[in-house]
Amino acid sequence: MPVRHSATRRSAVRRGLAALITVWALILAAGCGSGDSSAGAAPRPAPTLRLGYFANVTHAAAIVGLDRGLFTHELGSTKLETQIFDAGPAAVEALFGGGLDAAYIGPSPAINAFLRSDGKAIRIIAGATSGGAQLVVRQGINSPADLRGKTLASPELGNTQDVALRAWLSSHGLRNSVQGGGDVTIVPTKNADTLQLIKSGKLDGAWVPEPWASRLVLEAGGKVLVNERDLWPGGPFVTTQLTVRTDYLQRHPQTVEALLRGHVDAVQWATQNSAEAKTVVNNAINALTGKPLKPEVVDRAWQNLTVTDDPIAPSLHRSAENAVTAGLATRQADLHGIYDLSILNRILTQRDLPTVSAGGLGKA
Repeated sequence: MPVRHSATRRSAVRRGLAALITVWALILAAGCGSGDSSAGAAPRPAPTLRLGYFANVTHAAAIVGLDRGLFTHELGSTKLETQIFDAGPAAVEALFGGGLDAAYIGPSPAINAFLRSDGKAIRIIAGATSGGAQLVVRQGINSPADLRGKTLASPELGNTQDVALRAWLSSHGLRNSVQGGGDVTIVPTKNADTLQLIKSGKLDGAWVPEPWASRLVLEAGGKVLVNERDLWPGGPFVTTQLTVRTDYLQRHPQTVEALLRGHVDAVQWATQNSAEAKTVVNNAINALTGKPLKPEVVDRAWQNLTVTDDPIAPSLHRSAENAVTAGLATRQADLHGIYDLSILNRILTQRDLPTVSAGGLGKA
């Protein structure tokens, strides 16, 4: 028995080391531009594209692109595989581990991935959604001061809404900690669980993306204390963007261009066919989660967001600043190089659509 136990431990250690080697091999490959193109071979379409996204209204571009076959049409012989995630940090780990090639994620996980890999592992190649996030609280909470001693939820530690919530609380002098405690306790909680906990009175509120903000208002009797768009100059801020592994972009630029053509088609269709797009998104959420949204929830959620190609680069920079304010980063991030919008802008130009800016943080 002792010998078997020791062997099991050695096996576990070997598996752990193998996993770590896989992650760091990916990061180093991204930084060095490893793959076919760096070896002198011409870039070629990939046999497979693995794409991650969420079953959220804020991922409407991904849902529309999949439902209407816009991605598969453009990808041609490249096989498209998809995976659903609940929050960005998990999708980032899949990108790092080589389980995904591209993903629709929020700004904070993208920033984290970029910084963790010294700017090597990922590139943001398009915007997807602006807006669609709110702090919804129970009745009786009317100001930041009323939150002292309360417990709030965010989808996941370090995700986009978690950073926004912690930064906003800090800006109002309300201490919070990633270790827990402080003037306001923040408990990272799955969105579906948040809804039930607020209904039962076990949570006082949550900073969540759509459709969960609308569900908390319409189904749990909550009220909006903060509409995040009110915190940004002019209102627009990035909620969802399309990212890709850097090494995949370098080895298979044709495949990434095909993905982006489908993405642009999805954004255009969703913005030009709003009523039908809401139905497509709700049907997909029903298929993915087993339960459709109430029509009034979809209507309210859709009013709070904009499907867009624009990554709204200035808001990404401020999101990095918010991470410092929130205590999730120790210093201001250098995000230069995080964007590669060159392919997107080429497609937009070809279609006589407005190009987008990288805000000095990469290729445009």
